[in-house]
Amino acid sequence: MDEILRLEHLEKTFGTHQVLRDISFSVNKGDVISIIGSSGSGKSTMLRCVNLLEEPTGGKIIFEGKDISGKELNLSQYRARVGMVFQQFNLFNNMNALENCVCPQLTVLHRKREEAEKIARDYLERVGMSAYCNARPAQLSGGQKQRVAIARTLSMNPDIILFDEPTSALDPEMVGEVLDVMQRLAKEGFTMLVVTHEMAFARDVSSRVIFMDGGV
Repeated sequence: MDEILRLEHLEKTFGTHQVLRDISFSVNKGDVISIIGSSGSGKSTMLRCVNLLEEPTGGKIIFEGKDISGKELNLSQYRARVGMVFQQFNLFNNMNALENCVCPQLTVLHRKREEAEKIARDYLERVGMSAYCNARPAQLSGGQKQRVAIARTLSMNPDIILFDEPTSALDPEMVGEVLDVMQRLAKEGFTMLVVTHEMAFARDVSSRVIFMDGGV
């Protein structure tokens, strides 16, 4: 299979506290890998290092055959290809759902507005949010916000999608609608790296499960 991402001996230290210790694994095209473990085990920090929201202290991140750790990159372009769905949605509150999906395409990918809007509408429909294109985040439930956030990430045509506990901030009745979308994406062949506490998802959908404890 085609390897998209590989971590080699990744480490991360905050001051004197080592959060990640010698993390090594690879991700192939079409993999759905769930990262599980107790709170504080380093799962989210590892994901943030992959997206370069945190700079690793040591080790290598190999993306599509190139070592990107410690290199000067166009971060916006890189993060378009390594998309991330956050626990707290990270939507722009002053924009409606459609504009949240259109804006990154215009500023990072330099698509024409007509093309960007078509792509955004297509993905909002795929996550069941086409009826809410004009709604702002304050008018949406947590599950709806997360589905918009997923549509926004998909609109950038990423090579891999990182999910950082995408259901942990949701009310229990909202969790299922987000997991349903993620299950459909997995069946469609999207490459996904998922930090989650949803054990049923990890068991039923993942091609592989990685357990972290104490940063390893």
